[in-house]
Amino acid sequence: MATATAPGLPEIERARERLDGVARVTPVYPSETFSRLAGRPVLLKAENLQRTGSFKIRGAYTKLSSLDPEQRAAGVVASSAGNHGQAVAWAARELGAPVRIFMPQDSPMAKVDATRSYGAEVELTGLAFEETLETAQAYVEESGGTFVHPYEDTVVISGQGTIGLELAEQVDELETVVMPIGGGGLASGISLALRAVRPGLRLVGVQAAGTRPGGTGFTIADGIAVKQPGDLTMGILGETLDDIVSIEDEQIAEAIVLLAERTKLVVEGAGAVGVAAILAGLDGGSGPVLALLSGGNIDASTMVQVMRRGLALSGRYLVLLTRVLDRPGELAKLLVQLAGERVSIVEVEHQREAAGIPVGYTGVELTLLTRDPEHCEQLLAQMREWGYPVERLD
Repeated sequence: MATATAPGLPEIERARERLDGVARVTPVYPSETFSRLAGRPVLLKAENLQRTGSFKIRGAYTKLSSLDPEQRAAGVVASSAGNHGQAVAWAARELGAPVRIFMPQDSPMAKVDATRSYGAEVELTGLAFEETLETAQAYVEESGGTFVHPYEDTVVISGQGTIGLELAEQVDELETVVMPIGGGGLASGISLALRAVRPGLRLVGVQAAGTRPGGTGFTIADGIAVKQPGDLTMGILGETLDDIVSIEDEQIAEAIVLLAERTKLVVEGAGAVGVAAILAGLDGGSGPVLALLSGGNIDASTMVQVMRRGLALSGRYLVLLTRVLDRPGELAKLLVQLAGERVSIVEVEHQREAAGIPVGYTGVELTLLTRDPEHCEQLLAQMREWGYPVERLD
């Protein structure tokens, strides 16, 4: 199944031939934890273990390897929130092509540094992907070279579609496939491939709620922080997907934490949206479901923030404000009492001059590791019973 301009199965199969020995055939893992939480068999396609840390190498290498030697010698240019830039830089290095990558100013440094490490010239410009895209295209018009679009390119889409061929061979019993949507190239390629070889599957795309109309414009899923898919990909997705749903950042954060803790897989926000949607019951199926973990390039500082937030949402992390008498031994007394409740204290901060703290008292902000939401509530109640006023901050 394809639109008039979309690649078909022959193009995707040719892309697979180009990628033989280049892109990894990434594993599919069943997850007992997610299956229990979702009430159905859940499988994970770990494209976060792909070269350069995301699926993007498939489309980038397919595109660059299809250029003739003169085109490659003239150089290639791309705009990217991070993963596409890394992939184009890696493919250009392997194929001997000069490369310049334009990235938004606030791109995660992990992605910026990795792109440079593959030999690319990197220019940070624009606050959003759309601005960066315009700058990159203007540079191509002035300087020549080939622009490698992250999703509005049939050759790139063919490369991404090889994931669909892989998972069709890896998994027999499957009802639903859930995949992220940013610009739509990944979802377009996979859905075109699966409609050709496994037409009965239910296909669901997931967007970050923050980037949809009426959203905040921000999302921790920076890899899909695109205002809307392209014209080409929108046309494909309109024909191939059964549904498009959106997921909130808090649900994405919780999915990242669960993936790291239960499956030992490091996954970025965009890569976790499928799992988040399944856990929220948004994909609309009831049988075996596969989530595509599209990438694992998460900035270390973002990972710390996400882990803290995810632990708080799951009741494993409690931040509270209380006060003790401002005299020797009072703070130690409180900490000993908390230790008796089997609580791990992560951080203690004094706030003597904080607003609302009576004379003769000192404010204390505590960060505690807890077992679950019930444990949090028990601790708060116990502290009030001990005579400490408590305000929950997380």
